[in-house]
Amino acid sequence: MWGMHHHRPRPRCPTVRPRYDHLTDLGTPNRICDQKRSLDWPGVKGARVFNLDGRVALVTGAGQNVGAGIARLLAGQGAAIAVNDLRPDRATHTVERITADGGRAVAVGFDVTDHEQVTRGVAQAELALGPVDILVNNAGSGGAEELVPMSFRDTDPASWRGPIDVNLFGVLHCCRAVINGMEDRGWGRIITISSGAAVTGLDFGVSTYAAGKGGAISFMRHLAVESASKGVTANTLAIGLMGNPDPEITAFLARRIPVGRTGEPDDVGHACVYLASNEAAWMTGQTIQINGGSNTT
Repeated sequence: MWGMHHHRPRPRCPTVRPRYDHLTDLGTPNRICDQKRSLDWPGVKGARVFNLDGRVALVTGAGQNVGAGIARLLAGQGAAIAVNDLRPDRATHTVERITADGGRAVAVGFDVTDHEQVTRGVAQAELALGPVDILVNNAGSGGAEELVPMSFRDTDPASWRGPIDVNLFGVLHCCRAVINGMEDRGWGRIITISSGAAVTGLDFGVSTYAAGKGGAISFMRHLAVESASKGVTANTLAIGLMGNPDPEITAFLARRIPVGRTGEPDDVGHACVYLASNEAAWMTGQTIQINGGSNTT
């Protein structure tokens, strides 16, 4: 009859089940993972998320502080680590901590601002551990010289080179040394540690430092697009205020952060673990801010 709708039974949609065949059962975790850092993937017994077994990671500036924390956590997920530092003794100290916990690591001392040193250092790392799958560009700050906060109008042009060399050219040198191999193998993860100063103007006297860090962020966006179809991702972490050796300074800085504390190496390391994993395959070209809520996006 006119005006009435005759409803036909709707066909039932087939049940769609999630596929986990990109994950592998990798058996017993390394001893370094025994503190439950790895999680079971729902419905897949024995599979671990953020698993890095069989991967090789190069972490620059990993002899201390944030870099050492990143290296330790990547090792905790099963990666073999090439620990770089400008000072080989510091790199060796991080290696000793990783191996004491059951991980695998070697020290590779080189200056990221020197392209020839980087090329030789990467070759040394790959000879010891295998091809580099994961690059974390952590080396930064003022370079070999300590960063001295100063208003730009008071700076000596001769002082500009250090922050630009290490924070921008250091990233370029290291990426250039590994990108061909990553693309040829069809898998790679590049993570650059930048700063909140690169995305927000500050009255701290760090303009040249921010210029280097900001340049690296822009470069990573382009590298991500160029290499996306070849299985390589490239992302940046813009980190906020980190702890200071002086407890009074740390307490002062913490009062400016909504979560009530400064950052710790593990805060950055956990994000690197995710970005280095298979689970982050669709995350590329992004700048992620880790700052305790001091700058929201």
